[in-house]
Amino acid sequence: MATDADDYIFAVTENRGYVAMVLIERSGELYINEEAREKLKLLWPAAYETNMKLFIPRFAGELARGVIPINGVKVRTK
Repeated sequence: MATDADDYIFAVTENRGYVAMVLIERSGELYINEEAREKLKLLWPAAYETNMKLFIPRFAGELARGVIPINGVKVRTK
């Protein structure tokens, strides 16, 4: 996070067919599954659906190859 100046880290993992989404703040606070989804909607009010359509297929491909997909999230200030 520090290297890329990300405000959050967003990751998806899978175990025995169950998928989990995790969002981690710089403070260490965790948002898991629905909480992560709701927080991302707040962070990306205009772009949530577009971003999910972009990320989820890529994340699914990475999971299929045994890689845990991790993406940094920056929050744009006005």
